[in-house]
Amino acid sequence: MAREDTRQRLGTDIEWTLFGTGPAIVKAFEKKEIDLAYIGLPPATIGIDRGVPITCIAGGHIEGTVLSAKNGYGGFPEIKELGDILGQFRGLKIGVPGKGSIHDVILMEYIAKYGLAREIGVLNFRWADEITEAIVRDEVAAAVGTPALAVAVARFAGGRVLYPPSKLWPYNPSYGILADRDFLRRRRELAELFLVLHEEATSSLRDDPAGAAEVISDYVGFIDRKFVLDTLMLSPKYCAQLTDDYVAASMEFVKVLKGLGYISREIPKDEIFDLSLIRKIHPEKDHYEIKEHS
Repeated sequence: MAREDTRQRLGTDIEWTLFGTGPAIVKAFEKKEIDLAYIGLPPATIGIDRGVPITCIAGGHIEGTVLSAKNGYGGFPEIKELGDILGQFRGLKIGVPGKGSIHDVILMEYIAKYGLAREIGVLNFRWADEITEAIVRDEVAAAVGTPALAVAVARFAGGRVLYPPSKLWPYNPSYGILADRDFLRRRRELAELFLVLHEEATSSLRDDPAGAAEVISDYVGFIDRKFVLDTLMLSPKYCAQLTDDYVAASMEFVKVLKGLGYISREIPKDEIFDLSLIRKIHPEKDHYEIKEHS
């Protein structure tokens, strides 16, 4: 969004629209209001099950769901097991983005797995900012959401990350690039150009997070560089490639979504993914591995 040459390189204008959660993005696809989106795979899969004509054409970020809370609650590594960490919230509420978001699905799966579904309340919010405010006001005891939400909880509520995002659900597809299928047929070359810019952007996030943080904070205007840098470094696994692990993790979510009753059938891989463009522009190995930065 911040690049001055985006319009020139694409040869067209882009209208950017911000949404609070993935399910809201799916509704926008359904209404034909958008052509492309950055979105987590679970809400996209729910949309595909509902007949929304979208497909995932690129990756973007993995392992971007974070459990955080105010100080006073134990976390990893002093408490090793996730079930024991979640068990601290018996009789309390956890805030999470909209129902069907990747964060909601991960939370619902784990509280069911550890037999806590009837003991922990789950409150869904339209915007992550509302979750931070709810933590501050003690309306919820913990938050499950993006790295930015976890950093906000740390900064504004004196909180901490309770469990490393890389351990919470390895390779989980935080977001990918989804495209309207009709748009993809009509404007395939434009979609390909967009993915080239997308890969360049993920390269900046990986290779120069400090520089990327400065660009982002300057563009957004109301968040400082340190907040952005802390967000990027909490889960620094960015790449445009759709790896076998990314796809496999997404297909595991299909099973979970079916088990939770969020979708009516186990949707096959070919209905969710179109690998042709990303394999063309990114034939080399993926770059999701963590790199050390000074």
